[in-house]
Amino acid sequence: MATKVRDIMTGSPTSVSPELDIVTVARAMRDEDIGAVLVADSDTLYGLVTDRDLVVRGLAAGDDPRQTKVAGVCSDVTATVGPDDSLDTAADRMRERSVRRLPVIENGRPIGIVSLGDLAIAEGAQSALADISAAKGNT
Repeated sequence: MATKVRDIMTGSPTSVSPELDIVTVARAMRDEDIGAVLVADSDTLYGLVTDRDLVVRGLAAGDDPRQTKVAGVCSDVTATVGPDDSLDTAADRMRERSVRRLPVIENGRPIGIVSLGDLAIAEGAQSALADISAAKGNT
């Protein structure tokens, strides 16, 4: 049974430069079939951008999406976890900050992402949230 963040996190997370335009980032997310990427430059983590951020903060703002930089629409990282933190610690941080994803940081560098869905699946394969989280996404 998984007890640590490293047991359930998505390792080697996709990251994009803060200078990329949101169209390029959206295409990368589509091509990799993911809903969130880290916004980082070298080893500096600037934020996390979700598909919802791209739509709500990017497209809905009415600016040219080919000129809008992802740094302007990403969410600030308000909490992180370490790979050896417990799943309870990750869940507590998500609850405290009202977030669904946490970057996993080791030695100051992002090495993964843990999501609410990851926690749900780890907690029990029979739960409704685990079923939803494990289901194939809409295409």
